Amino acid sequence: MSLQLRAPAPGEVGLRRELYFLALFRVVEGGLLTFAAYGPLGATAVRSVAWAGSTAIAYLIVACALFLLANKPRWTPRQLLAAGVALDLPAFAVLLHELPGFSNGVSLLMLFNVGACALLMRLGWSLILGALAALIQIGEVVVSVLTQVEPRTLPEAVMFSVSYLLTATFTNVLGRQLSQTEVLAQQRGVQVDSLARVNEMIIRRMRTGLIAVDSGNAIRLFNESAWYLLGNPAPDRKALADVAPELSRRLWFWRHQQKLDTTPLTLAPDTPAVIPRFTSLGGVHDLTLIFLDDTSLLSRRAEELTLTTLGRLAASIAHEIRNPLAAISHAGQLLRESVIEPETDHRLVEIINSQCQRMDGIVQNVLGLARRERSQPETLELVAWSHHFLADFHRSQPDERDELKISAPRGAVRAMMDPQHLQQVVTVLVQNALTYGRMPGEAARVTLVIHREGDGEPMLDVVDRGPGIAAAAAARLFEPFYTTSEHGTGLGLYIARQLCEANQASLSYVPLPGGGSCFRTTLARAEPVSQPVPVEAPTAARPGSA
Repeated sequence: MSLQLRAPAPGEVGLRRELYFLALFRVVEGGLLTFAAYGPLGATAVRSVAWAGSTAIAYLIVACALFLLANKPRWTPRQLLAAGVALDLPAFAVLLHELPGFSNGVSLLMLFNVGACALLMRLGWSLILGALAALIQIGEVVVSVLTQVEPRTLPEAVMFSVSYLLTATFTNVLGRQLSQTEVLAQQRGVQVDSLARVNEMIIRRMRTGLIAVDSGNAIRLFNESAWYLLGNPAPDRKALADVAPELSRRLWFWRHQQKLDTTPLTLAPDTPAVIPRFTSLGGVHDLTLIFLDDTSLLSRRAEELTLTTLGRLAASIAHEIRNPLAAISHAGQLLRESVIEPETDHRLVEIINSQCQRMDGIVQNVLGLARRERSQPETLELVAWSHHFLADFHRSQPDERDELKISAPRGAVRAMMDPQHLQQVVTVLVQNALTYGRMPGEAARVTLVIHREGDGEPMLDVVDRGPGIAAAAAARLFEPFYTTSEHGTGLGLYIARQLCEANQASLSYVPLPGGGSCFRTTLARAEPVSQPVPVEAPTAARPGSA
């Protein structure tokens, strides 16, 4: 049965290194033991100089041989460890008996050897080694008693014996943990190396140019795209100011004045224009990453995005128009096949007219979205504007059953927005509130609420007291062509939000805890004007309105 070693984590090279230093320590031990046997203290501390000296010299010679053979491939780590254990046990057994004056020192040296050998063995062999060392301690006491030589105390021998067993166990556990740690470190090292190779390949193959520049404006690295965009500079040209002076100037302004110039830049003849971007990495060298975005690639991506958007828009329009066309076709077929019945024909004609109006609404909304003019924002006083809107709305849609009123604070609330765009947005919101924001069988109650939170942006809310909107539908309210009504186009709220964004405003849906819905328009804040805007007196409330 051969001596079994623990699984070598770093391989045979690691085990040989450990055995090399263990053999070196044995050489030092041999020298100390030889000095103890023949030194000036040997006369009083040695029982037999012949036995002690010859054993110490033999131990020193064999230790030197193991030290010289530690790196020889002919001797395996298992053979070297077995030879070391075979050397330690008998030599320390003789020296422990023949050097009574140095018994504690010999026992401590033996304790270190047991721990070092157990670190490299499997658990079973480590326990056997600890047990043999303990037997040597107990056996030395027994031999001293039998030979009528003044023996060591038994408790001292027992304590050393227990120390050998515990040391063998603990160092073996420590060795296994070290082995597992080394295996894990090797695995992580392989993973890190693989990831580093992958990252290097990705950076090298990036279509966006990438340059790493240190605090001294020296180029540390760049990928293939950057090398091409810089005009294929020579490897010895490391100064950014030498390779690309304009890029170096922009980097200086970005570092010292926090100014980023995004105008296209041509770095070398016959190369496309680029837009530089900078990102600081920090670190010891204070590296800065420069990204060179090829404007031709950006243009192609924009064209692809535009074509994709147009394709989706065309598909949505085709889907929305197909349903009215099907209804018109079916009604026309029934008219062609029906016997003359005025009431039935009148109903079919109504279907055709309503579906044609729906198709016309879809087309008008799409055309309005495509032909939308640029916003011309101006300062508006929201309270006065709301009263004008209320009067115009009542004149265009005289319906006395529904209630439409205004809730506004005292004083002026000014905002910046194109008045025509705001008129279109609020009209859409009010019409939706009057149509869908009512309880079954009841009149609609809609309120225009003008307010602001402290010194924040002014807000215009359109609030109704209807059944509210389900959470699933609320998440898709502002998607184009999304509608929960068979008569709607699904473009009103979408266009309203687009108009708000064109004026640096926002449109959002706010659910109300007590029921109902609130569509909030948050407008851009306007600076106070020198002359106050006149506020017209509220018109007389119509029946059912405020």
